[in-house]
Amino acid sequence: MASWTFLTNHARVLVCIAHDPGIRIRDVAATVGITERRAFGIVGELVTAGYVVKEKDGRRNRYRVQAHLPLREAGDGARSIGEVLDILLDANRPEAMRPAKPPA
Repeated sequence: MASWTFLTNHARVLVCIAHDPGIRIRDVAATVGITERRAFGIVGELVTAGYVVKEKDGRRNRYRVQAHLPLREAGDGARSIGEVLDILLDANRPEAMRPAKPPA
């Protein structure tokens, strides 16, 4: 059976960048399970689309996610990139680091 995920590689790369704005392309590629060339291409597409801002920091790049922007395919009243990232990043946090749920 072929492996697949619910999230696109673009979403997974965005989560990597949101988690670590100073992440290297090779680390993005290793985390997502894609080639460095593909990771570089996806980051470039996210930058071109305006979802990520790339800034030079010495010899490295730092990235800034534009969390206020709406999802690309979303219509009126849709969630922002930041709202979706909050959910995805929380899902990747260890249980001990998640906010406590209010009692019912």
